[in-house]
Amino acid sequence: MFKQLVKEYAYELKASHQLSKQSIDAYLSDINHYVAYLEFKGIVNPNHIDKHLIQNYLMVLRKKHLSPSTVSRRLSAIKKFHQYMLEEKLVDDNILLTIKRPKKAKHLPEVLTIDEIEALIDVAQKDSDLMKRNLAMIELLYGSGLRISELIQLKIDDLHVNMGFINVTGKGDKERIVPIGNEAAKALKRYLESARLNLSKRPGPHVFLNRFGNPISRIGFYKILKDLAIEAGIHKEVSPHMLRHSFATHLLNAGVDLRYVQEMLGHSDVSTTEVYTHLNKQALIKIYDQYHPHSNKGGNKHV
Repeated sequence: MFKQLVKEYAYELKASHQLSKQSIDAYLSDINHYVAYLEFKGIVNPNHIDKHLIQNYLMVLRKKHLSPSTVSRRLSAIKKFHQYMLEEKLVDDNILLTIKRPKKAKHLPEVLTIDEIEALIDVAQKDSDLMKRNLAMIELLYGSGLRISELIQLKIDDLHVNMGFINVTGKGDKERIVPIGNEAAKALKRYLESARLNLSKRPGPHVFLNRFGNPISRIGFYKILKDLAIEAGIHKEVSPHMLRHSFATHLLNAGVDLRYVQEMLGHSDVSTTEVYTHLNKQALIKIYDQYHPHSNKGGNKHV
C-alpha cells in the first residue's frame, strides 16, 4: 500500500509547481527510507503508525550518526507525508505534529581579523586586469556581505555605484538593496572603467568576467582567493563565505544593530544572524578568561 501511496504523493508534489526537482527528489528519498522502515516493522495500515514507532525511527537515524540537520530534514518530509495522508483521509490525525525537531548544533563561523582583511586587500593591489577584478570582488564580499552566488550573478544594471548601493538577488529570488562603501566603490569603478572592457570578448550583462570573457565561476574565484590568502600569509582556509562572515562580525563588534545586519545579509529570520552575536560573546569570554584576575583560567593576576 505504501509504495503506491508514495507514487501518488510524488505526483501531488510535482503538480504543485512550488518545489524544484531537487527538492522533490530529496523529499521522496526521505519518505522512501521511512516507508522501508515501516514495512520492516510489518506496518501496512497508516493508522497503525503511532508516536512510539516514530520515536523509534528517529532513534535509528541517530544511531546511524546522522547529523541533527539531516534528522530534522527527514522528520520534516515525514510530517508533510502524514499531512497528505490526513488530507486524503487515510489517517485520523497527524501524529507527528507533537514530535519536536532535534536541536541543531550551532557551528560558529570562522572569520578573518581586520588585519587579515587588510593583508588580503594589500596583495590584491596590483595593476593587472584580473587583479583589478579580484580586488573589486573582495571589496564587495567584505564591504557589503554578499554571498558568492549573489556576487557572480551581479549584472551591470544592478550597479548604482554613484548612488552608493547595488541591487542584489538573493535566495528565493528575493531582491534587496545593499549599500557599498567608498573602498568597494573605488575598486568597482577602477575595474569597470578599464579591466572589464579588456576582459569582455562579447557584449554581456555580467559584471565579473574570467580571462575568457565569460562570467566567473564560484569555484574559479574560490581558487583565486585561496592563492591570495596564502600570498598574504593567512593560515586559515579562506573562502568567499568567510568574507561574508567577517563583514557581519565586524559590523556587530562596532555596535551596528542586529536588524540592520540581518537586512544587509538578506536573512529572512533574525535567528540566522544571531550566530554572529554569539561569536562576539565567545570573543569577549576569551578576552575575559585571558585577562581578568577572577576568571576560571587564572588570567593575569596583576591586572
